[in-house]
Amino acid sequence: MTNPGEHEADANLATILEAIPHRYPFLLIDRITEYVAYEHAVMLKNVTINEGFFQGHFPEHPVMPGVLVVEAMAQAAGVFAVRSIGKEGQDHIVYLMGLDNVRFRRPVVPGDQLWIRVEKQRIRENVWRVGATAEVDGERAAEAVLTAMIRHRDQWTKDG
Repeated sequence: MTNPGEHEADANLATILEAIPHRYPFLLIDRITEYVAYEHAVMLKNVTINEGFFQGHFPEHPVMPGVLVVEAMAQAAGVFAVRSIGKEGQDHIVYLMGLDNVRFRRPVVPGDQLWIRVEKQRIRENVWRVGATAEVDGERAAEAVLTAMIRHRDQWTKDG
């Protein structure tokens, strides 16, 4: 984990797996390319034809479902928040509470590199509000404002 304000780039998959509980086939972040605790992060998702959802969405015209583009942004926000908290963040899980201003601008297809930027808008206790954008080749594919709650792992099964 890094200290607040510390810059980090090119973090590997193990770093992502430490921060969030998602695993294949639902892990939608491949790499952290830029990170400044409590400020912003940029992450990468390489979109390949091998993704299971392309078998049904749509076989003759494969398009990454918009809801999964939003999920990738949410996962990036989770990694960003947990890593910003630091070492104690490893015992926490991020729960998505709300989505605002979600917009889809272009389809995401196999072969695309989905660049996701998340930026802190506000933190109040354990509730984070993060702006997120997803781009392909410098063109915006999607955007959203995400609100999430960070809770200790022990609370996620007890309190519901």
